[in-house]
This record gives sequence, C-alpha cells and structure tokens, in this order.
Amino acid sequence: MSSFVIFLLTLLSIFPFRQCHGRLFTFEMHHRFSETVKKLAGPLQNWPVKGSLQYYTQLANHDRFLHGRRLFKFDGPLTFSDGNSTFRISSLGFLHYTTVTLGTPGLKFLVALDTGSDLFWVPCECGRCASTDDPTLYSSDFELSIYSLNGSSTSKKVTCSDSLCTDRNNCLSSNNHCPYSVSYVSSETSTSGILVDDILHLRTEDSEEKNFVEARVIFGCGQEQTGSFLDVAAPNGLFGLGLEKVSVPSILSQEGFMADSFSMCFGSDGAGRINFGDKGSFDQEETPFNINPLHPTYNISVDQIRVGTTLVDSGFTALFDTGTSFTYLADLSYTKLSESFHSQVRDKRRPPDPRIPFEYCYDMSPDANTSLIPSLSLTMSGGGQLAVNDPIIVISTQKTS
Repeated sequence: MSSFVIFLLTLLSIFPFRQCHGRLFTFEMHHRFSETVKKLAGPLQNWPVKGSLQYYTQLANHDRFLHGRRLFKFDGPLTFSDGNSTFRISSLGFLHYTTVTLGTPGLKFLVALDTGSDLFWVPCECGRCASTDDPTLYSSDFELSIYSLNGSSTSKKVTCSDSLCTDRNNCLSSNNHCPYSVSYVSSETSTSGILVDDILHLRTEDSEEKNFVEARVIFGCGQEQTGSFLDVAAPNGLFGLGLEKVSVPSILSQEGFMADSFSMCFGSDGAGRINFGDKGSFDQEETPFNINPLHPTYNISVDQIRVGTTLVDSGFTALFDTGTSFTYLADLSYTKLSESFHSQVRDKRRPPDPRIPFEYCYDMSPDANTSLIPSLSLTMSGGGQLAVNDPIIVISTQKTS
C-alpha cells in the first residue's frame, strides 16, 4: 500500500507501569459453581448439580458469552457491513464517503466521513433536507435514503436523562426526547433534530470468516439541515469520527467491541478504506495529538515545511479534519510557504481572477512537465514525514478568439 497516505487515529490512553518492591500480592480463584461462590452469593435457587446436563449447559453458555466478547474486542478491526471501502466524490464537495447500514431491516446511507466533528447523523423525518432524487447531483448507482423511526423495529428515541444528551437544557423534563443542534465551520451549515438509538451493522475485517456484528449506537435523526448540506456536501448524512463520547468510535470502544482506535487510508485516486479498532503497524510513522480536555480534537503539530529544495521553519498546530476539502494555514505560515513555492515555479503567474478563489495561479502549457513543480512535505512533531500528493489543482481552459 505504498501508494496510500496512512493516517492512524489512535485514541488509546497510555498509562505508566511502576515497579513495586517489597510487596507480594495474592488472590484466590474459585469455580463459578463452587461452595465458596454459593456462600458468597447467598441462598440462590436452582444451582445446577455437578455433572448434570444443566451444569455443563450453563458452563458452555457462559464460555460462549465470554468468547463473543473477546471476539469483538481482540480479534482484529471492525468495519461496516458492506466493507471498508471509502471513495472521494468530487460532485459532493470533494469529501470522502462510505456506505453504512442502519436499523432493522437494514437501510443503507451514503455518508461523508468527518474527523472534525463528533455526531453521526442521517436525514430523518425531514422538515428540511437535501433532495434525494436530483439527477444533476447524484449518480443513479446509489439511491439516497431517508431514515424513519417507525420504519426500524429496533429504533428507540433517546431521552433527556441519557448521559449522551448534551442539549438537555432545552428539555422540559427528563422523559422528553433529547434534541440536538450542531453548527459547522462552513458558512451557515448546520443540522438539528433528535437523538436516536438503533443498530449499526458491522463486520470483522481481518479473519477469513466474516463475523457480522449488530452494535447499538446513538446518532442524530436529522430533521432540519441548512447551508452546504442542502446543495452539495453530505446530502445523505455525516459520520462524525471525533473524540467526544457521542461519536461512534467512542461508543464502540465503551461497549467493548473494539480497541479505542481507528484508521483511515486515502489513495491518490480517491479510493481508500476505514477500519475500527486498528492498532496500526510497527513500522508506521507517528505524531502525537494535542488534546484539549474541554474540547478534544485531532489537533497535531507541524514543525517544518519543505517546499522543493527549501526548508521553511514554521511551526504551527492544525486540526486533522476530513470534513474540509482544502488545507488552511494561518497568515505567517501561509506567507512563508506560498512565497517559497512561487520563487521556485517556472511558469508565468496569472493576474487575479474573481472566478478563481486562489491567490497563486499560473499558466501552464499543454506539454508542461509537472515534475518541475516544487514538491511539498510536512515534518510532524516527533519527526514523522508527510508528503503532500499533488499540491496543485489543474484547471483546463480554452481560449476563444
């Protein structure tokens, strides 16, 4: 997979182990049907007779239960029931999408993957949602869905008393349905509705025999969307992958389905994959997150930028956000990078054009050698290198006489 850029979003907490000197700790182990356990448990009824069919049946059922828990927690990563493939869709905001299956019976949704937010939501009982049948926007290969609370036999509305209900200030009582409202960086873009509890269909990824998993998760029943959600970005829902407790990775980890980590892989052609519980490989490069406990995000530090043959010393922190199409830099870092890039470009710079939202544009002849374009790479905190693939956008134009 050398053609892919690997991002491993490891959320594991690392605790130091301390050596103890001069102390010895011991503990006793007892069989679940031993006399000691019976005495500790009190006068319970229907203890199985040792050697009876009931005795071995209960032991076998207990073992199967424990094995099932170990299967999900330790037997490799999980992914969505339709597979782990992701794909970039240019007509839908240049975001990365995948398909997820929700509810009973399962209903498929084409959702954008967003590490910059936490809540997973889909259009549901819409008061204002994106059109699901506009042939000018969507391919006929996939039919966009609308979630229905009554259409899934396993759906439950989340009440205001639930610990994941963060908007309980707008509740009249603890028994009311929990509302949610999320605003995004994009201009006037938001979603609102109520929180729902239902089944997300997953499967194990590494083993030869695929084991399908039904995990209960909490997500948003998106009844009102605004801004970019109505015309171009994420018309069928957004899959928040952030660090807060309401995100699906956090819920899956809390429920013991997987390790508290996930990985995403993006190829230069837009194809990629996503796995939950992936702990990464020993030879991959790493960089730490700068975690703010009050608002945890995937914030990283960049120590240096290499532009062509020039090394730019411009340390800064940035948010790793798959829900944003372009990379934005603060003014000082942007000025150093853009001026260094411009000094090494051989093509003629174009005058400003109000139709193009970029400052540095150049005229390239049809036979221009793109290998002469300055390369771009980032040195992350910890020394890891991240090469930026194709740091330019090529726009074809036709001259008119």
